[in-house]
Amino acid sequence: MNIRTSSIAVLLALAMPCIANAADYNVQPGSTLGFTSNFQGSNFDGHFTKWTAAISYDATKLASSKFDVTVDLATVKTGDKDRDGALPGADFFNVAKYPQAHFVTTAFHQQGSQVIADGMLTLRGVTKPVSLNVAFKPQKGNGATLDVTGTVKRLDFGVGGGQYADTSVIGPDVKVMAHLVLSAK
Repeated sequence: MNIRTSSIAVLLALAMPCIANAADYNVQPGSTLGFTSNFQGSNFDGHFTKWTAAISYDATKLASSKFDVTVDLATVKTGDKDRDGALPGADFFNVAKYPQAHFVTTAFHQQGSQVIADGMLTLRGVTKPVSLNVAFKPQKGNGATLDVTGTVKRLDFGVGGGQYADTSVIGPDVKVMAHLVLSAK
């Protein structure tokens, strides 16, 4: 082995720890996935009771971080019986045909002090890019909290289309938010 080849081998060996994967986390009880929307000028909140999230994250290794979230849309709850009955229906989520929503990150980037998770959201058979703000806070021990917020244009995914496409009745933007309590795997 010549000196040049051995130097490259040493440099690669030293660089390997920098290429390491992000930490994997389990989502713990107390985690929430919700949204805020607007109906006839009044905001309302909702959440999903069944969803899964595979979280791999390290603020110093954003290139190897990843979120993969699947939501059971039939579990939507807003506290209003009529709305809770309508949202799973064909005019909104259409859970008979599209029972789940799925978000997976494609990249993370820093925008000033804010971390942005870029990804693809699939909802009602439509896949479009969505960007989310990320706030990750390590906790004592091996835990962390992860807060994520962003905005989804409901009509981009056909949610509330047809007679419900009037944005003066149902707002066009849906704010999504998640608070995840995490423990390292």
